[in-house]
Amino acid sequence: MLRFFRAYFPYQYVSLLGLLLLIRLPLLLHPFPLLTPELNWLLVGEKMSQGALLYRDIWDSISPLSALVYWGLHAVAGRSPVALHIAATVVSVFQIVYFNYLTNNRDVFPDRSFWPGLVYMLFLHLSFDCLTLSPVLMSTSFLLLAFGTLIRQMERRGATDEVFEVGFYIGIATLFYLPSALFILWAVVSLLLYTGATFRQYSLSLSGFLFPIAVTVLFYYFNDSLDDFNRNLLSSVFRVRQYSLSDFQSLIASLLIPLGLGILGFLSLFSTTSRYVNFQQRVQQIMMIWFVTTLLTTLLTPFLAPMSLLSFVPPMAYFAVFYFENIRKAWLGEIAFGVAMALILLLFYQGALGLIPRSDLGRLTKLQVPPSPLPRTIQNQHVLIIGEDLSAYRNNLPATPYLNWDLAKYDLKNLDNYEAVINVFDHFRKDPPDYIVDHEDVIDKLFQRAPALAERYEKTATAGIYKRR
Repeated sequence: MLRFFRAYFPYQYVSLLGLLLLIRLPLLLHPFPLLTPELNWLLVGEKMSQGALLYRDIWDSISPLSALVYWGLHAVAGRSPVALHIAATVVSVFQIVYFNYLTNNRDVFPDRSFWPGLVYMLFLHLSFDCLTLSPVLMSTSFLLLAFGTLIRQMERRGATDEVFEVGFYIGIATLFYLPSALFILWAVVSLLLYTGATFRQYSLSLSGFLFPIAVTVLFYYFNDSLDDFNRNLLSSVFRVRQYSLSDFQSLIASLLIPLGLGILGFLSLFSTTSRYVNFQQRVQQIMMIWFVTTLLTTLLTPFLAPMSLLSFVPPMAYFAVFYFENIRKAWLGEIAFGVAMALILLLFYQGALGLIPRSDLGRLTKLQVPPSPLPRTIQNQHVLIIGEDLSAYRNNLPATPYLNWDLAKYDLKNLDNYEAVINVFDHFRKDPPDYIVDHEDVIDKLFQRAPALAERYEKTATAGIYKRR
């Protein structure tokens, strides 16, 4: 396969994208487990389509542009996980084509080929959850655009005012996935070390980064929701950890091959330094800084899953190409790539389809939506879930703004505070739930503090579930 994609002809894009569809088509046509983050994103898009304002009427820590995309998808396809998978494939196509075009057009590697796009495409399949339209996937697209603009500056003797674009792209990436804000440090360090940027150009880059964020802040300011924006998004990145994923075995397994190839490629550079011109060596160092920056963003990610590590793909793919380029015997490279591809795709299909009997490797069972505690006869009802288990929303509609439990604690775990009780009462009045699923045992205390609410609900035969009278 490496030999086939070694040739650099435009028609190879068709072959590359055909291979991508061949890998993904079995999963696009076969239903696979719905994940808790996917359900959460679909619910956010659904509530926004009903006129709810993110952060004020929907308490969730999702970044605003990602929520806007989910809103648009809901307007087109409704609450459809398949729409997330199709949209993710479109975004993946853009990243693969752009990464391959950029590395060849800017002569990032000594030889032009389709290997960068091939390896990038393969590494996008770390796990089956990477098939969905995650905020990290969307954010990485704009980080790649920032990378393209940055290396364009390095080809010149001095930086130009285009550095504004670098900051602007990172600002947009931040509005898709908040931890991506750390990449402004990557841009500044890269400009400092590898370009002749002036103080004015550093200021331009920082202005480009702050501009889209400032527009977003002004939007919430004029909608009298700046406090909600700060609590539910800005502050949450340091505090909120919405999901508990203990399946580190699957996480490590999904990264093992791509990370291993990336490290081998990086180490191979030390014995072949003379092959690369000064520009290519600087790009190598910039990509190493990217990798370190991504390590820092993982400390801020709201949950651990392979999909949250997709911003590792560009540097891993970049360095892995060097590994295959520096293998002297072509047949060894073919074998190495074939084995790597087989292992990656085996884990990819195993996670989605359970190919290996009695094995949970790659299944991400902690991240899958469990069966609903509500009877199957209860559908299309307004439900409030108090806790992290969102399964009761699968066939029902969320009521009140309390979608994210970690954020809902500000009110529902603070019922000794009079203001919190008033807030809960107002939310119940504006959007009363037909059913309440209480996983955290807070409803009894709430009813004690607000007797008017207690009169409206009664216990059902199932513990922790309350029905509206």
